[in-house]
Amino acid sequence: MTRPTFYFIGVTTGKSSIMKVFPAWAAHLGLGDCEIRGIDCKWHDEPEVYRAVVSFLKNDILSLGALVTTHKLDLLKASRDLFDELDPYAKQLDEVSCISKRNGRFCGHAKDPITAGLSFDAIVDGDHWQHGAEICVLGAGGSSLALTIHLMRRPDGRRPSRIYVTNRSPKRLEEMKLVHARMQCPIPVEYHLCPDASDNDRVVNILKPGSMVINATGLGKDAPGSPLTDAARFPENGIAWEFNYRGDLIFLDQARSQKHARNLVIEDGWVYFIHGWSRVIAEVFDINIPTEGPGFGKLCDIAAKVRI
Repeated sequence: MTRPTFYFIGVTTGKSSIMKVFPAWAAHLGLGDCEIRGIDCKWHDEPEVYRAVVSFLKNDILSLGALVTTHKLDLLKASRDLFDELDPYAKQLDEVSCISKRNGRFCGHAKDPITAGLSFDAIVDGDHWQHGAEICVLGAGGSSLALTIHLMRRPDGRRPSRIYVTNRSPKRLEEMKLVHARMQCPIPVEYHLCPDASDNDRVVNILKPGSMVINATGLGKDAPGSPLTDAARFPENGIAWEFNYRGDLIFLDQARSQKHARNLVIEDGWVYFIHGWSRVIAEVFDINIPTEGPGFGKLCDIAAKVRI
């Protein structure tokens, strides 16, 4: 590389809208002579791959930092010793979604509790939860854990009455349980091992009216498919939220097929995309980027014009 470079560590980075959004944002924000490049790793890649990536970012003088998606937990587990500093959320969640350099120190940050919270609050009003609606999070990765932490910090009456978390393997569920136990969480949480989509169907089918169903599995973007079968019944007057904004997104198609019959509000991950990237860019470039108001609206307008 011959120019200062901001990196994106993911699975299919070249397909992301950020490759067009970042140059437009950089010009608007006055970030100077810099570029964005993707680093693709396999889903749950080998530890030595993550260590090689982190070592490169740490030692390359033109590397400004990075956003990490999909690999947040695995990357930190493989390379924790390479970081000079981890922020409190990174320590709490055992994940890194942002890598920055500040005053000669190589720093890891977990931004998801902030970005997931901002995105969630933009989608649904807090008063929605006053009548006992629940939330089902399909997938127990870092973004799911971050969202549950945000929910538990909301005041009584402005949070769901119960959280259901499902996952195909037990390890992530057990890790989430430990974090929740340390928090003395104020919301009842049920953890369901669901190796098959039909198992997820059974959890979704018992949700109360008005409840939210979230696809946080990566299926539909990082891997094909949906965590649900077509037989799943979304809750009446409920909300379907897909964390991703690109890919086949079969989960969204399933929700749309029931939109009128079940009176659903349906959201994709575009708002999450905006908040996720803007918070990391603010950290890496050490600048202030608003999370609401005209300044944030301008970023949204710029991104929408070049969205893939």
